[in-house]
Amino acid sequence: VQRLVESGGGSVQAGGSLRLSCAASGYTGGMHSMAWFRQAPGKEREGVARIVRWSSATVYADSVKGRFTISQDIAKNTVYLQMNSLKPEDTATYYCAASNTVVPSLRESEYNYWGQGTQVTVSS
Repeated sequence: VQRLVESGGGSVQAGGSLRLSCAASGYTGGMHSMAWFRQAPGKEREGVARIVRWSSATVYADSVKGRFTISQDIAKNTVYLQMNSLKPEDTATYYCAASNTVVPSLRESEYNYWGQGTQVTVSS
C-alpha cells in the first residue's frame, strides 16, 4: 500500500522559515512526480509546488515563487518543501501528493496519492 507521511509543520512568526518533509513508502515506482498542496480554512485546496522524480523539474504557484523551494532525496523516497519569508497568508494545512503522471501540473485531479496533511501557522 502506497503511503505518504508529512512532517515538519508548526507555528512560526512572519518572516520565519519551516521545512516540511514527505516520506513515501510502499510501492513507489508509479510515483513519477511529487507535489505540495495547501488548504486554508474556508478555501479550496491549491497547488504550491511540484517536482518531477526523474528530472527534478519544478513548478511553483506564483504566490510562493522565490520563497519556497521543493526538493527530493530519491534514495530516501522523501520530498521536502523549504518555506522561507513566511507570511500569515501561508497559514494552511499542507498536503503531500504523488502522481502517476510523469509531468503533471498543479491540479488536484492529476494526483493519485495523498498524505494526511501537516498544519502550518504563521502569526503576524
